[in-house]
Amino acid sequence: MKDFGEKVILAYSGGLDTSVILKWLSVERGLDVIAVCIDIGQNEDFEQVKIKALKTGASQVMVIDAKEEFVKSYIFPTLKAGAIYEDDYLLGTSFARPLISKLLVDVAHAENAHFIAHGATGKGNDQVRFEATIMALDPSIQIIAPWREWTLKSREDLLKYAEEHGVEVSNTLKDIYSRDENLWHTSHEGGELEDPWQVHNTGMYKRCVTPENSPEKGEVISLRFFKGIPTHLNGHNLYSVDLIQKLNEIAAAHGVGVVDMVENRLVGMKSRGVYETPAGTVLFEAHKCLEKLVLDRDTLSFKRTIANKYAQLVYDGLWHSSLKTALDSFVDETQQVVSGVLKVKLFKGRAQVIAMRSQHSLYSEALSTFGESDIDFNHKDAEGFIHLFALPLKIKAMMNLIDITDDEVAI
Repeated sequence: MKDFGEKVILAYSGGLDTSVILKWLSVERGLDVIAVCIDIGQNEDFEQVKIKALKTGASQVMVIDAKEEFVKSYIFPTLKAGAIYEDDYLLGTSFARPLISKLLVDVAHAENAHFIAHGATGKGNDQVRFEATIMALDPSIQIIAPWREWTLKSREDLLKYAEEHGVEVSNTLKDIYSRDENLWHTSHEGGELEDPWQVHNTGMYKRCVTPENSPEKGEVISLRFFKGIPTHLNGHNLYSVDLIQKLNEIAAAHGVGVVDMVENRLVGMKSRGVYETPAGTVLFEAHKCLEKLVLDRDTLSFKRTIANKYAQLVYDGLWHSSLKTALDSFVDETQQVVSGVLKVKLFKGRAQVIAMRSQHSLYSEALSTFGESDIDFNHKDAEGFIHLFALPLKIKAMMNLIDITDDEVAI
């Protein structure tokens, strides 16, 4: 029986990177590897993942179902904030990493382990997200990041190492994409995406059809929100995870949710990725439109500013920062009135809100109508308002007409 060394908790997915890392930690570092796989909605056969980890050398394998916590404590807060990184990225990987890290810390405490290992590279954002969270929760835990230590430089090197050490992997040189998948999204990096001039291959999609292959007839769905959180889909009160799963199926069938973008990584370089986020795209669009109906102009405008900062904090791995905690309080206050029902049309890759209503609506048909209004609105009042509103402009124009001499300027 093998004499295992000190324990290390490995964030394990069963993919190429973490499979090689598992073997490397065991063989090269002599550590007792406890592989922990966090189920946040990825399409995996977890029994096979367990078997594979044990065959690769893990002493224990744990699969933790965290889908509910993922939705309620990570997806929904970000949705309520309206946080989208650089206008396009719905943060599917970004807010998954703090949850995974939290659960790794929990396991480390339970197993009395002093090491946590992850498979993030030295060029990526995930290393920061993992390690910043671990440091925030338990700074005494030591972190092992093999990509910053070993001599392997590429996925081709990983495939060679796996072959030499009898590690089973599914990746090949023909399918070299780096992917991340969870309930919220599927991301794709690598391959032809490393050249921004190359049109991405739609064959990489795992969820969405292309708009060209979507139905010729659009579909109208209804969504109900309560205090910024979606609770009903097409009139059915669905559990949080079930709602996202069902909406993913519906929206993906209409080609909704694919983004091809170049983004600014935290570590200072630009990268290109293709993201499939069907349910998220619909929910963000619906939530944004509902806020326009129920929030006043100043609150809505300031919240848009907050959303950008919130997205940057999440993207940068600062989920546990004091600023994000403070912003959560502001967001929660604004969401007290974000309740209502919306109709959303899905057609050829687009999600468009076509109708909405709310008991907190600030829209007044009586005030907005071009016809006769029942509300006492005196159009003459606008004249005084305009005079006061434009008074600084008027004064500036008047001053520009005054001929000021050099002597007056000197005085």
